[in-house]
Amino acid sequence: MFDFIKDNLILNDPMLIGANISILLSVIGIVFILTYFKKWKWLWTEWLTTVDHKKIGIMYIIAAIVMLFRGGVDALLMRAQLTVPNNEFLTSHHYNEIFTTHGTIMIIFMAMPFVMGLMNVVVPLQIGARDVAFPYLNALSFWSFFFGAILFNISFVFGGSPDAGWTNYAPLAIEGSTGPGINYYLLGLQISGIGTLLTGINFIVTIIKMRAPGMTLLRMPMFTWTSLVTAFIIVFAFPVLTVTLALMTFDRIFGTHFFTLADGGMPMLWANLFWIWGHPEVYIVILPAFGIFSEIISAFARKTLFGYKSMVISIVTISFLSFLVWVHHFFTMGGSAAVNSVFSITTMAIAIPTGIKIFNWLLTLYKGRIEFSVPMLWSVGFIPTFLIGGVTGVMLGMAAADFQYHNSYFLVAHFHYTLIAGTVFACFAGFVFWYPKMFGHKLNERLGKWTFWFFTIGFNVCFLPQFLLGFDGMPRRVYTYGPEDGWTGLNVISTIGGIGMGIAFMILVYNVYYSFRYSKRETTGDVWGNGRTLEWATTTAVAPHYNFAVVPEVKGYDAFWLMKQEKQKEKIEYKPIHMPSNAGTPIVMSAFFFVAGFGLVFKLWWIAILGGIGVLACLAVRSLRSHKEDEGYYVSVDEILKTEEKKEA
Repeated sequence: MFDFIKDNLILNDPMLIGANISILLSVIGIVFILTYFKKWKWLWTEWLTTVDHKKIGIMYIIAAIVMLFRGGVDALLMRAQLTVPNNEFLTSHHYNEIFTTHGTIMIIFMAMPFVMGLMNVVVPLQIGARDVAFPYLNALSFWSFFFGAILFNISFVFGGSPDAGWTNYAPLAIEGSTGPGINYYLLGLQISGIGTLLTGINFIVTIIKMRAPGMTLLRMPMFTWTSLVTAFIIVFAFPVLTVTLALMTFDRIFGTHFFTLADGGMPMLWANLFWIWGHPEVYIVILPAFGIFSEIISAFARKTLFGYKSMVISIVTISFLSFLVWVHHFFTMGGSAAVNSVFSITTMAIAIPTGIKIFNWLLTLYKGRIEFSVPMLWSVGFIPTFLIGGVTGVMLGMAAADFQYHNSYFLVAHFHYTLIAGTVFACFAGFVFWYPKMFGHKLNERLGKWTFWFFTIGFNVCFLPQFLLGFDGMPRRVYTYGPEDGWTGLNVISTIGGIGMGIAFMILVYNVYYSFRYSKRETTGDVWGNGRTLEWATTTAVAPHYNFAVVPEVKGYDAFWLMKQEKQKEKIEYKPIHMPSNAGTPIVMSAFFFVAGFGLVFKLWWIAILGGIGVLACLAVRSLRSHKEDEGYYVSVDEILKTEEKKEA
C-alpha cells in the first residue's frame, strides 16, 4: 500500500506540490478549529445529518463556490499559458488536464450544484411547503454529489487528472489515455449523477404534490416553474448519461468494446449518447436562471411579470427542443445534408421562445419603478450579454457556417457568453437576492456593485476578443502558438479580462466576510420590501425549520404581494407541526460510494468490494430503520408560539 501511495502521489510538479501542501494545511486548520471550539457534535447534528432543505441548499452553494474557485484557477492558468506565444509555463499534457477539469468542474460541479442549492433553499418556500417530498432522499442527493466531486478532484494530486476534454470523446478517452484520470472522470460523474437524478425525481413530486392550497399550476412563481421543467429534463436526460458512463467504465476496466476502434466498437456512439444528455444539460443549468431573473426583475421593477403564460409556454417549448438538437455538435462529421438541415432548423428554432422571454423581461421593466440594487444589476446586465451568446448560437446553428466556426475560438467565446451570462450571472443574482433567506442579513451593496462591475467588464474584455481570434483562425484546444500567427495582442487583452473576473471573485468572498461582521441583522421576512412570492412571507428573515407556522392560502399569482394588499390580520390558531428526523445514513452511504469508486479507479478490487458491501449495508440499515426514521417528530405549539413571538417582538 505504501508503494501504491508513493507511486501515485504527484510530487514532480511545483504547482501540485503547493496544492498538496495547501490542502493538507487547510484540513489541519479545519480539524483544529472544530476541536478547539468543540464543534464536532454541532457539525454532525446541525449539518452533516440534516434533512432541512434550507441547510442542504446552503451546503450545495458553499460546495459550488469552492468549485468555482477551483475552476477559476484552472481558467487563469490556461490564460497565463496562452498570453504570449511559445510559452512553456505549462506542458501540453498539463494543459490538457487543466482544460478538461475546468470544463467538467464548471458544468457538473459548479453550475448544477449552485442552481440546485438555490432550488433547495427557495422552491419549498415559494410553494408554501414545509420541506421537500423526500427529505431523506434530498440528503442522499447532496452527499452523493459531494463525494462524487471529491473523487473527481483528488485526481489533481493523486494519480493524475483526466485529459480528454470535458466531453471525454472516445476513442481518445479509452485508447489514448492510459492513466487513472479518465476513470476518475467516469466514476466521479457517475456517483454525482445519482444525486442529480434523485433531486430531479424529488422536485417533481414536491412541486406537483406539495403546493399550498390555491396554488394552481398557473399561479406558481416563475422560478418554481423553471425548476419543475428542469427536474423533468433531468429525469429524462440523466439516465442516458448513467448508461453511457457505465459502458465506458466497462471498456476501460473490464476490457469490453462498446466505444473502441477495434472489435466492433463504435466511437461515434459515445458522441451521440454524450450529446443526447449534453445538450439538455445546457438547459438544466440555464432554465432555472431564467426563473431567477424573472423573480428579481419583477420584484425590483415592482410589477407583475409581463406575459406570464407565454413565459411558461416558452420554457416548456425550450425543454422539448433541447432534446432535438444534439446533432449540431457534429455537423462536420459526415452527416448528410438532410440530417444537418433538420438539426439546423431545430437548433435555430430555440431562438424563438428565448426571444419571447427577453421581450417579456423588457416589457416588465417598461414603466416600472426600478430599483438598481445588486441583484437587479446582475439581471439587467444579463440581457445584452446573453443576447450576444444567443445570436452567435444562431450563427453556429447554420450547418454551412458551422464548418467555418466550430473548431475555432469563436465557439469558445460563444459558449462562455451563453453559459456565464445565462448561469453564472443568475447564480450571483440569486445568491445576493436570497442571501438574507439563508443567513439573516444582506450582503454589502457597495462591495456587491464592485463585484458586478469588475466581473462584467472583465468578462467582456476576456471573451469579446476571442470572437476575433476565432475569425482570425485560432483553433480551440491549442496550448501554444507562434508569434507569426498574430494572435498575441488579443490574447493579452483576453488574459487581462480574466484577471478582472478573478478580482471580482475575491471581492465577493471578502463581501461575505465583511457582511457577516458588519451588516445589520434583518428582523422581517420581507427583507427587500419588494417581495411578491411566498418565500418572503415567513415570519423571520431566515425561515424557521418548519417554514410556515400555518400553511398559507394562495389567492392568485404573486401570492405574497396579494396578501400585503389585503392587510388582514386574523387570529391564528396554531397546531403541532410534523417534521422529519435527521439521518446519518445518507452521508455514510455516499462515503461508501466514494470508497467503491476509488477502488474501481485503480482496479483495487478489495477496496471496491468493501465499498459496495458498505453501500448494501447502509441500504439494509435504512430498510430496517425506515419506519423509525420516517416517524419524525412534532414541533409543539409552545415552540411555535415562542418562535412567532420573537418576530412580533
